[in-house]
Parts: sequence; structure tokens; C-alpha cells
Amino acid sequence: MKKVIFILALALTGSMTFAQDTPLEISGSADVYYKYDFSKFSNSNGAGGGPITSFGTDQNSVSLGMIDIALKKTTGKTSFVGEVSFGPRGQNQSIPDVSGQSFNIQNLYVTYAATDKLSFTAGYMGTFIGYEVISPVANFHYSTSYLFTNGPFQNAGIKANYAISDKVGLMVGGFNSSWNFYSSDPMKGLNAIGAQLSFAPTEGVSAYLNFMDGSESGTIVDLTATFQLSEKFKLGLNSADFSNGSDVGYTGIALYPSIAVTDNFGLGLRGEYFKFKENSGDTSVTAFTLSANLKAGGLTVIPEFRLDSGKDDLFVDSDFAPTKSFSQASIALVYGF
Repeated sequence: MKKVIFILALALTGSMTFAQDTPLEISGSADVYYKYDFSKFSNSNGAGGGPITSFGTDQNSVSLGMIDIALKKTTGKTSFVGEVSFGPRGQNQSIPDVSGQSFNIQNLYVTYAATDKLSFTAGYMGTFIGYEVISPVANFHYSTSYLFTNGPFQNAGIKANYAISDKVGLMVGGFNSSWNFYSSDPMKGLNAIGAQLSFAPTEGVSAYLNFMDGSESGTIVDLTATFQLSEKFKLGLNSADFSNGSDVGYTGIALYPSIAVTDNFGLGLRGEYFKFKENSGDTSVTAFTLSANLKAGGLTVIPEFRLDSGKDDLFVDSDFAPTKSFSQASIALVYGF
């Protein structure tokens, strides 16, 4: 899966040069989890009417995430990426238009490298916005942030990527009117514009300033950054502001400090502040998620503890009475190949 993630990142931000054909590459992941909310209800699934987070929402159950299979092929200056998933994480929990399907397409796009610096990509692509992604292999934490859940997961369209230098890249594109759909409203078409400015000033430091605007999708400005502060300590950052009409939308920030204790064991914390704007509920949530990553070959075991606190009574306690906070513990098994 790491190969596919690396390829996707290049397609979004960098230049792509294909000097020769490559064999078909196959990679992917599979995951299962157990989660227990101490209220005995699944607050992360909106049990109390509060905000939800994506994935890992079943209460007191050994449950499925998804099996994900990705294919990649390069021929000359052209490349193809196709990725399909089976299971709730990659289907109804992330894509809204999959009724009646036993699988879901996560990525399906082609890229043409016109020069060493300029490439063009068209199709259905994992979004360039945000820090977290659908695939659990690429995330340190198994549960997801409110910023991830409320932002786009996929965008369909066409884009151009240009490497201004070895440290700066630019992407601009036209995208379908709505997030997360294979097809656009036929009356609106590619009415959303998107752009990404990437910056990698030194080794271990990278930042991405992202923007998308459309009459139906709304306007989102997003910043993600990663700082490898030492050989073992890394800090991630995600900040976003979304609006779609007068005081409709959200704003938030999340920090991701993590430490590699050994080659096979790491600890990480996600601290997030998320606020709905006035006409979207006018409330806020602060969430802290502590996770460990224990690796053995392709397997990563992720034990996790999460505590969410709202400005208002957004959740429920064990008596199903409104409360301002909830806590949950989970353990996930994620296998990447």
C-alpha cells in the first residue's frame, strides 16, 4: 500500500517521468477492529445526535473495516491507477452513491507526463485536501478526525501538476460539482476549481496549501504539514476552514505528534479542535486520541483510547442522558501488502 500512497502523492504534487514500462503493481490492505464506548452507546456514530466521525463506529463488536486492492501500471509516459474496496469502511461509510454495489472504486485515473516537470491527470481520485485518508495503512490513528469526516474524501475531475522546482510544486484543476461522487450534476459539470501549492524546503519538512471552490461544493481552504523534528519524533498539522453559504460550515485544527520508540513500536497523539459555524449548529468539540502502533511484518496492531468533549451536551452517557463528553477504547488489526 505504501507504493500506491507514494504514487498518489506524486500525482497530486510533483512531476512524473516515465522512462520505461513497469510491471503491474498490486498492493492493498485489510483491517478489522473492536471498539467499546464507555457510555455503552456509539457516540462516534452520532448516538446522542452529536457530530460523527468516520469508520470504527460499531459498539462492542468485532467488526470489519475493508479489504482494499490497488493496481498500478506505467507504460512510457502514461500511468494508470485503479483501486477498489470491499467492506463498510470503503463503501457506504465513505461513498454516498454505492447502493446495490458489492464493491466501491476508491481511485480510477490516468496520468500523462508531458515533460519532466508537467503532468496531467484525469479521473476519480482520492482528495488532495486533508491530512488523513480512507486507507488505515496510511494513518497512524485508526479512528478519524472531525476534519476528515466533514471534508471531501474523493474528487472527480482533471488537473495539471507542475514542479516549479525541486522544492515547490503547483496543482490546478477542474472538478465535479459535488465531493465523493463518480459523476457530476449534468447542469453544473466541472464547476469546482481546486489548487494545491506544495513546499518542501528541507529534508523532513513538507507543507501543502489546498483550496477548492464551487457553487455546490462550497469553499474550503486547508493546510497540511509534516515536520520530522528528529530521527524519532514527528509532528503533523492539519487546519481547515469550510463554508457553503452564510455562516454554514466549520473550522478546525488538529496536531499529530508521534514518536518512534523502536523500529516496530510507536506512540502518537491527535489533538483536535473542531467548530461548526453559526448556521451549522454553532458548537464545538475538542478531541484527544492516544494510539500505539505495534508492527510485525505487514501487520500493524493499533490499540487506541479517545476522549471527546463538547461545548454543549452533544453526546449521551450510559443512561442515554445528554452529556458533554464521552470516551472509547478500541483495538484494530491492519494488514498492508
